Parts: sequence; C-alpha cells; structure tokens
Amino acid sequence: MRRCVSCEATLEGVGWNCPRCCFAPAVVDGVPLLAPELARGNPTDADYGYDELHAAEGSHFWFTNRRQLIAWATRRYFPEARSFFDVGCGTGGVLTALRSTLPGVTFAGADALLAGLAFAYRQLPDVAFAQVDIRRLPYDREFDLIGIFDVLEHLDDDERALRETYRSTNVGGGLIVTVPQHRFLWSALDEYSHHRRRYTRRQMVETIERAGYVVERATSFMTLTLPAQLVSRVRKRSLATLNPAAERRLNPVVNSILGAMCGVERTAIAAGVSFPVGGSLLVVARRTS
Repeated sequence: MRRCVSCEATLEGVGWNCPRCCFAPAVVDGVPLLAPELARGNPTDADYGYDELHAAEGSHFWFTNRRQLIAWATRRYFPEARSFFDVGCGTGGVLTALRSTLPGVTFAGADALLAGLAFAYRQLPDVAFAQVDIRRLPYDREFDLIGIFDVLEHLDDDERALRETYRSTNVGGGLIVTVPQHRFLWSALDEYSHHRRRYTRRQMVETIERAGYVVERATSFMTLTLPAQLVSRVRKRSLATLNPAAERRLNPVVNSILGAMCGVERTAIAAGVSFPVGGSLLVVARRTS
C-alpha cells in the first residue's frame, strides 16, 4: 500500500497524485520527487562520479561479487518473493543484475539523489523508481523483499530507516542488507564517502532486530581478499592523497584474480559457511509478524 507523502492518505491506482490533499510531485526524467529537498544532494553527501561508478559496477570484482551474493541470498531465503524494492539503488546496478536472474519478480527502486536515479531510469525504464527519503518511506506492507545495499552506514539514524523498511515489508517477507564491516578498516575512503560508521556484526544484527525483523543469516564477505584490503587501507589513510576514481580502476589481471577468490568465498557461503571476518557484512532478516 502506498501513502501520500504529504497527508499520508492511501493512494489507489498508479502515480503519486493525492486526491485528498491534491499533492502532486514534480517528475524529473521519469522519476517522481517525493523528498525534493534531498534530490540534489547536500554537503554531507559524497561527490560521486556517477559515470565512473556506473562503469565500475559492470566489471569491478567488488560490485560483481556483491551482486551475485545478493542474487543467491534472494533465491535461497525468499524464493516466493514477487516484489523487490532496492532502497538506495544508486545507478541501478543491482536491479539490472537481479532482473536478469529473477524472472517473475516485480522490481522497484528508490534513492535520495536524483543524479544516480537518472542512470537507473535510463537502464530500466520499465522499473518504478522514486526519489525518496529513506527515513520517511511512503509505503505500508508493499513489498515482499527489500534490499539496502551499502546505504545504512551513510545515515545518522540507521535504526529509523530500518523501522521504515519494516513497515514497508509484507508479513513473511524480508530484508537483505550489506554494510562495510570492522572499525579497524576505517580509511580515507570511508571519510570521502561520508560514512558514519563501519559495523560490527553484533551492532548490525541488534539494530535490525530492534526494528522488528528476525535475523536468519549473517556472514562476512570479502573475506579472502581481506589481506589486500588491509594493505590498501594502510596506504590510503590520508584523505588529501586519496583518488576515489582510481579505487574503481584495477589491473584486469588483478581484478580477475580477486574475482576468482570471491567466487570461492560465495561457494562456501552457499554451502553454509558464515565467515567471522571480512570487509563487508551480509545480513538476511524476515518480518514474521
């Protein structure tokens, strides 16, 4: 069920125009602006180069591994899901990959920033996109499955965002989350990205559970590549010398080797291994009531 962002009336049919209060959002490049004050960004947002980010999502081992892990978790834990909502979808890289591997699922995406949504809409013009504030989602029990992929670490109030996704999730449906992990990996890249935190497993699990979900699986990933990450983080402690674009450009041979290591890791996770350490954390949770 969708709600008007102005008066919270229930909306019928398609579109976001409200017959009760007459609210009608502006639409830019096919995307309705439901939180226009955030659409162009703010000083706390990283200045992402979306062209380079979009290019990296197609080949960089980190992005491809995360997409494949998310697709596996969706098939494994939510095989009956018929609707998937990617909150903080950015340029739509995850949605593009999932749509090709999950037939029969209706996809939707949202982000606070219009710049990334423009890329997403061009790739997936048949997907329902909206520009939103994750702290005030206009849904009630609307989706079978919600994904929040490397978004929560950007928020001051991550628990509030999770309560909003909980309200937006159908009973029996669920949540898949990825976040950066381990405080000892904090580096200039986290500062550039305006991360508020890198999570511990307990911290993330407890935050998700306080929002109402029941956690079914939690595992680290980017585990076998952790030594390389440690070396990289030690070398890039200074924000003044950081080159964010270079982070997304790897030697093809190195990228292939790291990708193969991630493939071994995914096989182990699918077999039931939950890694205790890794650069990132995957959590799967369900709304049971």
